[in-house]
Amino acid sequence: MRRWKVFCNDDLSLKKDALKELELISDVSYYPAIKDVLLENIHHYDAYYASAHVQTSREVLEIARNLRVIATPSTGTDHIDIKYAKEKNIDVIQLTKEIDLLNEFTATAEHAWGLLLACIRKLPAAFDCAKNGYWARQRFTGFQLYKKTLGIIGLGRLGTMMASFGNGFNMNVIGYDIVKKNINGVNQVSLDELLKSSDVISLHIHFTDDNRGFISNELFKKMKRSVVLINTSRGGIIDEDALLENLYSGHVSAAGLDVINGEWDKNLYDHPLIEYSRKYDNLVISPHIAGATVESIVGARVFLAKKLADYIIQKENII
Repeated sequence: MRRWKVFCNDDLSLKKDALKELELISDVSYYPAIKDVLLENIHHYDAYYASAHVQTSREVLEIARNLRVIATPSTGTDHIDIKYAKEKNIDVIQLTKEIDLLNEFTATAEHAWGLLLACIRKLPAAFDCAKNGYWARQRFTGFQLYKKTLGIIGLGRLGTMMASFGNGFNMNVIGYDIVKKNINGVNQVSLDELLKSSDVISLHIHFTDDNRGFISNELFKKMKRSVVLINTSRGGIIDEDALLENLYSGHVSAAGLDVINGEWDKNLYDHPLIEYSRKYDNLVISPHIAGATVESIVGARVFLAKKLADYIIQKENII
């Protein structure tokens, strides 16, 4: 069997031997997650074990003349030019359909709930005050979730987990999905009904070309005034100019984001949402860490390494 050359720039610091099954049947080279390093070296490799911190753009794929497969330990693929990869007959292995594996990973839903609590109790700003000795109890009056309405857009794996948290907090849980679902404790409604009824809206849909800017100014206008918006999916799902406009006006009382549009830009300090968050305490942003727990990171990488090894063996017709 010919040993494939595999380029890996994913962070394996939590489990340095995560790719050991892959190393048994291929030659794996490890590089830092830097775009220039990827561009300089990818043309030598048959397979790419990808980092989500570097975009596998058309520019990269055009020079990857030997590349046959990209493996990414994620459910999202917005860091990969999927359309151009298909044109070049480069397969993409991801985790979206690995339901049994993903059901073990609750991290993203848990983080979404943490963002919600941080928003309604203004925890980051309250902590800043407390650690500076300013005991500002009256400044940080929040509201409780009991009997409030939680609207979930996207009733898949993570949306269902989020619903169970809402039920646990005695919220009225409603959901919208393009597919009819039967989920205990969730009343499935139309999108318009969800928008006008929800005190909190949490997004759990995949990012595609069709839903780029899905949460538009038109949809914001349909939301209940003082709604709280949570997004742990992808930044491109929200029209960020419209979000800022609605944060400024108070129509959106708070937002908790683990993702923003343009995460790969070198200068994020001047990103409009990040700039806003430095001035106002009703926007909480975390740096795309919702899925970053030991269990999910290690489990996904070990699983994907075996999947990529199986792919190589199959392509080489070895049983």
